[in-house]
Amino acid sequence: MARKKEVVSGTFVKYDAVVLGSGPAGEGAAMKLAKSGMRVAIVDIREQLGGNCTHVGTIPSKALRQTVSSIIRYQRDPMFQKVGEWKQFTMKQVLQNAHKVIQQQVQTHSRFYDRNRIDIFHGRAYIQDKNTVLVFNPEGVTETIVFKQLVVATGSRPYRPSVLDFNHKRVFDSDKILDLDFTIQKIIIYGAGVIGCEYASIFIGLDHKVDLINTQPKLLSYLDDEISDALSYRLREQGVLIRHNEQIDHLETFDDHVVLHLQSGKKIKADAILWCNGRSGNTDGLGLENVGITPNSRGQLNVNDQYQTEVENIYAAGDVIGWPSLASAAYDQGRCAGSNMSGEIGVAPVTDIPTGIYTIPEISSIGKTEQQLTEEKIPYEVGQASFRHLARAQITGDTVGELKILFHRDTLEILGVHCFGNNAAEIIHIGQAVMQSGNNTIKYFVETTFNYPTMAEAYRVATLNGMNRLF
Repeated sequence: MARKKEVVSGTFVKYDAVVLGSGPAGEGAAMKLAKSGMRVAIVDIREQLGGNCTHVGTIPSKALRQTVSSIIRYQRDPMFQKVGEWKQFTMKQVLQNAHKVIQQQVQTHSRFYDRNRIDIFHGRAYIQDKNTVLVFNPEGVTETIVFKQLVVATGSRPYRPSVLDFNHKRVFDSDKILDLDFTIQKIIIYGAGVIGCEYASIFIGLDHKVDLINTQPKLLSYLDDEISDALSYRLREQGVLIRHNEQIDHLETFDDHVVLHLQSGKKIKADAILWCNGRSGNTDGLGLENVGITPNSRGQLNVNDQYQTEVENIYAAGDVIGWPSLASAAYDQGRCAGSNMSGEIGVAPVTDIPTGIYTIPEISSIGKTEQQLTEEKIPYEVGQASFRHLARAQITGDTVGELKILFHRDTLEILGVHCFGNNAAEIIHIGQAVMQSGNNTIKYFVETTFNYPTMAEAYRVATLNGMNRLF
């Protein structure tokens, strides 16, 4: 476990920097500040470190997805189909694996704090003034921390509208769903953003019936159109019923089912509903009004390019500042904030972030989409590689998917890489590395020898496909 400071109630503990929250953003900031020679403390409301990312967000949902992917792979393999009858797994069973991963993550991150001699305070933080934080711990003791600089990295939580009763046992959000302990056959997922689509893949993979309610005209509209269409097709092929352009009117709850009434007049009955429509920054009750900081309507804080709020010595990073709300970006934002706080010069804000969407199969992209390039009148060409033509995909059976490279017709500069298919989040990094190198050209992929058979070979195939279109 992380080293815990010895503090007597009522004493003042002075630090160079205090970080509120131990998720990716808080950890990134704390580590950077500690390595800069500052005396650092972390305050976290949980008894265990890691933040929402470790306990209810990225880690458990991706562990859950991995287990479901393994089940799907097992089902699909003709060798195992001969073994015997197929057994349906419950959500409770597959969640057991996720909980093991959470504990491993907590232990790993605790060691990091211990190694860097960062003090840990467990309890609810309250900002008293620009240099003082009170920590109300579960034992009823109030600890006072005096600081020079502060990082707010308190993350976000699912948005809970008043129209739903989340105390009802059949009404869930993405945090509460990890405690699902009864068998269901059909679930309504309201909201088809990243979290909604990921859980639709998980539940349909467990052989549940899924109604996915999308408030927008199409799925994940910020993605490349082709990738978004591929996801829609794949979910529908697996059995997900997608309803676009719908809005909730009200929800009826019963002991054994729920009935969702939509404004269009439709009624949908299911065993449970999972609400995945938006998130709110965790800024309630922090005492931000005491220092003159006002969050927006979603509880998020405004920051400049240095991740500094309107108060000079208070910074913010991660989900609490809004977009892109990704663990990967949050960690880097925290590090950037820490660099700026310790006086480093010329620290660039976090941009060019790859998206990683862990549906089954995955989606990942970096750079511009075809729609954006068309609007900007940039002359581009497309190179495509279908996974079903790759030897590695044929060996593993992961033949669903494609890699798409967008490049400038004249300079051959890579403008965007979009991938749909198993291991997309890993595959994308090859394109990212080339895009951000001094030799950003698709020629790299035909002049470089790839291992065979690999999924990375898709870059060579896509490049040759694209170059064939040039004249």
